Amino acid sequence: MDIPQLRARLQGLGANAEHQRHVLTRWLQAQPQDSGKRRLQDFMPLALRQALPALQAELTGLARLVSEHPGEDGSARLLVALHDGQMVEAVRLPRAGLCVSSQVGCAVGCLFCMTGRGGLLRQLGSAEIVAQVVLARATAPSLPLRKVVFMGMGEPAHNLDAVLDAITLLGQEGGIAHKNLVFSTVGDPRAFERLLALRPGQVRPALALSLHSTLAARRTELLPRAPRISPAELVGLGERYARATGYPIQYQWTLIEGVNDGPEEMDGIATLLAGRYALMNLIPYNAVDGLPWRRPSWERAAEMARALHRRGVLTKLRHSAGQDVDAGCGQLRARAVGARTPVALRQVR
Repeated sequence: MDIPQLRARLQGLGANAEHQRHVLTRWLQAQPQDSGKRRLQDFMPLALRQALPALQAELTGLARLVSEHPGEDGSARLLVALHDGQMVEAVRLPRAGLCVSSQVGCAVGCLFCMTGRGGLLRQLGSAEIVAQVVLARATAPSLPLRKVVFMGMGEPAHNLDAVLDAITLLGQEGGIAHKNLVFSTVGDPRAFERLLALRPGQVRPALALSLHSTLAARRTELLPRAPRISPAELVGLGERYARATGYPIQYQWTLIEGVNDGPEEMDGIATLLAGRYALMNLIPYNAVDGLPWRRPSWERAAEMARALHRRGVLTKLRHSAGQDVDAGCGQLRARAVGARTPVALRQVR
């Protein structure tokens, strides 16, 4: 199901804009449709009222919790079953955030990521993406949820229409601040074209760009099926969007010992990002069985962050949620489907 189809069904049942807003808002907040001060029979058409129980059951069936894995950092990784039995992951983040998936699997094939090892299985519909937010609220109603990041399984730019429809719904009926809706991508010209075309007044998300290396050849090795955009060009496109929206770009850097943690890369980051409207997120690698890489020590990573600060790059050292429960992106799903057979991959240098 996608959101335009859902809106069309509501309209076909006689729902005007106010009726649609009521149904969608209650769904997004994981609340019963008859909650609130007004009785449904006082303002909703009969056909819509009669259809609501079946519609609510269908929406609830879009995403079902299979298992939850709390981390010591306050995060919790959720293994989520979709209506057809496929599974994705979502992550409750500290400080009222949620990371959601946009695809089952991923076609980019990042060498350090479990999700990319199995390829792309299918796209998620926009309602399935939003259903992860609803599920997170329904299973932890006491926890606030004020931020949604599209950084889970999949490449959002490869499912662009569905992701933007989900972002629009969450930013309008969902009431989430536009800057707290974060579109994460390895970089795709189509995504930049669509995002830059969004006008003030529309839901324009914040942008996170997966950089991982400032060296074009190394980045191509690490992200073998990402668009062939040079790191400098990617930063230029990001800067243009940052200036258009007023949101700094978040650059994501999975920190892998002996691969992208050396002086050459630090020089490259300083050259590309000093003076930019940007934030560099250094994220120590979350170890994956069957892959040869390790994360550097926390002390080493902290020194790198301090060094970048001294060189004019706003940098934050992030914990990768779920490290203590062996739950990097894709690992829960891989265990559930028995896809943890190690694959021999060469060391990237």
